[in-house]
Amino acid sequence: MKQLKFLALFALSVSMLFFVFSCNSGEEKKADEPAADSTTTGKTTEPVIANVKPGNVLIIQHKVASFAKWKPAYDSHDSVRRSYGLTNYVVGRGTNDSNMAVVVLKMADANKAKELTSSQGIKDRMKKGGVIGMPSFTYLNVVMSDSSKIEQTARVMMTHKVKDWDAWKKEFDSHKQARIDGGLIDRGVGYSVDDNHIVTIVCAITDMKKATAFLNSQDLKDKMAKAGVEGTPTFFYYNIVQKY
Repeated sequence: MKQLKFLALFALSVSMLFFVFSCNSGEEKKADEPAADSTTTGKTTEPVIANVKPGNVLIIQHKVASFAKWKPAYDSHDSVRRSYGLTNYVVGRGTNDSNMAVVVLKMADANKAKELTSSQGIKDRMKKGGVIGMPSFTYLNVVMSDSSKIEQTARVMMTHKVKDWDAWKKEFDSHKQARIDGGLIDRGVGYSVDDNHIVTIVCAITDMKKATAFLNSQDLKDKMAKAGVEGTPTFFYYNIVQKY
């Protein structure tokens, strides 16, 4: 009888110990599990992509005595440009005049860029590199930039004055398909940091014959007039030599 009581008590003790350890084990497991994340709630979420504003640019255009000699001289002064917040982006060469060079630099600060372009140092370096005549400097507030990779290296840069930037941009956007049909792909749009009435557009050329016809068409002139373009626009055709 005593033996039976002992066995019963032993079995009860083992059961209680098993219950206690089972409870503790469950609590420890929960403590090790990560807390529920209210941002995921078990669902797959898409990464949030920030709406990044395109970087502003400095566009330099000038004629050189020899493009082949000028290019190494330009490259050798990269550290000077960087010290003024300018980084290489694109170097191009004129289509109609191969000694016309165009340089597009990403610009961190327009005032520092102007400090460089007005300095005696850059004038001396340009002269030494074979720059002929007066260079032009365009400080551009970029509102659209498409840097996706495409085969075409031919470009046209258009500059003109507009009555009202917002009204012009609305009309410009509505005519995108007409430009595509005319052998052009929009690559960049912006206005002068000093005057949003001075607009610059860069397009890739997919078909030179179509592009030339479109840019000289009465249809484009009518569209420009409707958009509020004032005066005669300028067109500069070039090929990309190097993209950094």
